[in-house]
Amino acid sequence: MHRMDNPARAVILRPMDTDIIIVGGGLNGPALALAAAQAGFAVTIIDSLPVDQRKQPDFDGRSYALALSSKRLLQGIGVWGAVSDHAQPMLEIKVTDGIAGKGASPWMMHFDHAEIEEGPMGFMVEDRHLRRAFLDAMAASPLITQLSEETVVSQSVEPAAVSVTLASGKGITGSILIGSDGRRSGTAERAGIKRTGWGYGQTAVVCAVTHDKPHGGIAHQFFMPAGPLAILPLTENRSSIVWSETDARAAELAAMNDADFLDALRPAFGSFLGQISLTGARFNYPLGLTLANSFIGDRMALIGDAAHGMHPIAGQGLNAGLRDVAALAEVLSDARARGEDIASPLVLQRYQQWRRFDTATLALATDTFNRLFSNDNPVLRSLRDIGMGVVNGLPGLRRSFIREAAGLSGDLPKLMQGS
Repeated sequence: MHRMDNPARAVILRPMDTDIIIVGGGLNGPALALAAAQAGFAVTIIDSLPVDQRKQPDFDGRSYALALSSKRLLQGIGVWGAVSDHAQPMLEIKVTDGIAGKGASPWMMHFDHAEIEEGPMGFMVEDRHLRRAFLDAMAASPLITQLSEETVVSQSVEPAAVSVTLASGKGITGSILIGSDGRRSGTAERAGIKRTGWGYGQTAVVCAVTHDKPHGGIAHQFFMPAGPLAILPLTENRSSIVWSETDARAAELAAMNDADFLDALRPAFGSFLGQISLTGARFNYPLGLTLANSFIGDRMALIGDAAHGMHPIAGQGLNAGLRDVAALAEVLSDARARGEDIASPLVLQRYQQWRRFDTATLALATDTFNRLFSNDNPVLRSLRDIGMGVVNGLPGLRRSFIREAAGLSGDLPKLMQGS
């Protein structure tokens, strides 16, 4: 331990601008800012986009499936109240296998929230409502400083501090740096952290539709040879679509006008919700698996897509990021309560041990599921259909899948336990 009169100690104890510097203002970054501020940390969050752009009120077609555990986190950090009126509970999940235009296989998995005690398995919430709620909550917190329309151009580590320099020339010093800046994280790259991963040759086509018949709060996952089609319930007789197709087919779909796109979607979507029409925009996202080789560095940690990106087949991308948020906030808060340096290697290793194995396991599970289901091999089709029938026929196994979908399994951080 350094003595207080050690000359180096004067440098270590110099004033800092903030406790935590977060790079990236999407969803995970603001969630961590709010969780950390609630624990008493001063936080500076840096975002390249203007606040007005983040707060656009118009529906653009993007939505998220929030597991029950993620809803608990949003409650814990004071955000859920602002989005609850816009949230659609997911009461059932139906998983089927088939070919577009030929109907579904008779084998299926059916998960009903009534089989667990905690409530709905999750909630669908539109991107616009989440972003606005996060921005308003951060603006109301005296411990959070938001720097918009700013980008980090360099970062450096000192014995007891980390500094970043912005494109505007401004410098910020804090105790720890958090990378929440996406799959191409500049924070990770500047720290020398490499990534492991591969592409799937698939692209997710994301949009929303309005339909004649009520969805009943049921989420559908329809596995087709080119990739899965998810139909996820939104409020007001609308559903979110996540349609995984080959890259070439997705490019064709992107080039279509809305009428032609709907004609292409209908055979896969089916007629069970009546007539459908597009609402909002369409988006294309290339699909792949990517894992940072380390979730931590010198006085630095990665969360969300900066740490991991996976196939949307299980709808767990944002939920995995929010679990990072809850785990890291708990690790940092506990470390400070013990009098530890919150960015010491031992503290950061606790976060990595908590999250990296679980995340890698989830990413590889989604990879396996995608490879197993995204084909028309008759042998594999028979095996997976029998497998779905077995899962559906065993109540104990079925309930374990329901709890997994609700985010209730594994070593949950306190914020996701409702604590």
